[in-house]
Amino acid sequence: MISEAAVTHPIVAALQQESASWLVGADVALGELTLEVLADRVVHVCRLLRDEKWFNRLSTVTAVDRYPVEPRFEVVYHLYSMRRKERVRVRARVDSANPEIDSVIPVWAGANWYEREVFDLFGIRFRNHPEMTRILMPDDWEGHPLRRDYPVHGHRYD
Repeated sequence: MISEAAVTHPIVAALQQESASWLVGADVALGELTLEVLADRVVHVCRLLRDEKWFNRLSTVTAVDRYPVEPRFEVVYHLYSMRRKERVRVRARVDSANPEIDSVIPVWAGANWYEREVFDLFGIRFRNHPEMTRILMPDDWEGHPLRRDYPVHGHRYD
């Protein structure tokens, strides 16, 4: 759902002009725009924001586990435009049955380690990532520690 505050935002208008179906929702809070887009369109939206709206800096990629709600995960991209001195947050939801989304490395090469961190801690895979391996936890670690259903005390070994 697009909030009243976001309806007139120029970035929302540009996305709706490109393809209204890509945008699931939008809101403006504390002067910052948040866009919710279809997971299969996240690369296209990020490329449009970089090329046409000057969001040239990917600050981070992270995730949110909404367990037990489905789609369970949100992959969140924080972008910054140095030219406009403006931030935008892009969210895309992925389900728990197949937690996977396209990599934004073709748009920002710096997404590499951020995506690996999200994979390591949440178990969300990034399609077309050049090296989808753990980055923080040991290779033999079982599970993904930032999932809400991960044991509070970790896995116990006997």
